[in-house]
Amino acid sequence: MQTLPDGAILRRAEPADVPGIFARIVELAVYEREPDAVTSTPELLHASLFGENPNVFAHVVEAPGEDGRPEVAAIAIWFLNYSTWTGRNGLYLEDLIVSEAHRGRGYGIAVMKALARECVAHGYTRFEWTVLDWNEPSIRFYRAIGAKGQDEWTVQRVDGAALAELAAD
Repeated sequence: MQTLPDGAILRRAEPADVPGIFARIVELAVYEREPDAVTSTPELLHASLFGENPNVFAHVVEAPGEDGRPEVAAIAIWFLNYSTWTGRNGLYLEDLIVSEAHRGRGYGIAVMKALARECVAHGYTRFEWTVLDWNEPSIRFYRAIGAKGQDEWTVQRVDGAALAELAAD
């Protein structure tokens, strides 16, 4: 747990944070121009983060909302990946979002630093994520913290009907 300069708290997520985390996920989908793409539910999110064998992790920034009560102002959802070349895990950031009402307070950089510390503390050799090519504010932010684009790599995905077809005999 870390207290930020404005009194907000950066910490690992707890089960009670799921509704706030889910709200930020929906907010991110809207920002990324995919408002109908979220098919998850708070129950699925809870199972992934806090079930018997969690395989996804989260950090949150808790800050006072407009009504003065604490709310989830920022989230980072991440999981471990693996590099066959280094023989070690890496950390893959699936989603980072700071609620629009809380932007400009340093929460994004605080979360990224916390995840970098997570990497260093556990010997993870990579900290990776993707960003939409039109998201210039985020790209500028990532470059400012030392990230390098991996432009020679492209993301490949199989889902929906194509996934079912690939899995079929």
